[in-house]
Amino acid sequence: MRIVSLCPSLTELVFDLGRGTDLVGITDYCVHPADGTDAIEKVGGTKTPSVSRIIELEPDLVLLNDEENRIEDARALEGAGITCLSSLPRNPAETATMVRSIGKVIDRPALAERIASEIERRSNRVRIAAAPHPSVRFAYLIWRKPWMSVSGDTFAHSLLALAGGVNVFGERPERYPELSDEELLQVSPSILLLGSEPFPFAETHRDELARIADMDRSRIQLVDGEYLSWYGSRTPNGIDYAAAVIDQARTCVSHSPDDC
Repeated sequence: MRIVSLCPSLTELVFDLGRGTDLVGITDYCVHPADGTDAIEKVGGTKTPSVSRIIELEPDLVLLNDEENRIEDARALEGAGITCLSSLPRNPAETATMVRSIGKVIDRPALAERIASEIERRSNRVRIAAAPHPSVRFAYLIWRKPWMSVSGDTFAHSLLALAGGVNVFGERPERYPELSDEELLQVSPSILLLGSEPFPFAETHRDELARIADMDRSRIQLVDGEYLSWYGSRTPNGIDYAAAVIDQARTCVSHSPDDC
């Protein structure tokens, strides 16, 4: 089978389902696993793929993401007679369903079932563990200039909410709402999370936001954006990672800054 993946998390999933050697094209942003993706031809970015080159590669299947990839590229590939499978899971349950569907299409149902079942198992465990504890009001930033956060319609939100987090921008109608300095000051989250991607937040941004949001720097934390936003075979560990982030935030809120 010849596969092209236009989404980094799906590329990683294909490898973990044992079909990495069948990948004949991936994006410039497909970096995991490094020892496998280095040798595969890059066909452009997620929003700037070379459709003509993908057609030349004669794949049996192209994997896409409804949000990261452009619908016109998917239609062009389908118009060339290429089978495309696109997805956009917004929570762990939908991710488990997606993993099973891809596993079936690429003839790896047993491995897919193992990953999907683990997603469901860890989701249940984290949900039960979080139930007796107080919730934690959080904001999760993914971009600077302008500041951007995530709403309740996003995968990152679902992982953090599962662990007992309450997203202060969860009710916003936009999936990725733009925020002013004044809004960050007014919402007053208990913890402000800064993702490592798509914008690479760093220590200096903690200082900047401490001033803008009038928060103690200890309540502004750098977090791994891949664990919180990559869906697929990374999701089981992402669920545990989100739980650890919220648990640490809960300790920080209820104790002194030294506990953060």
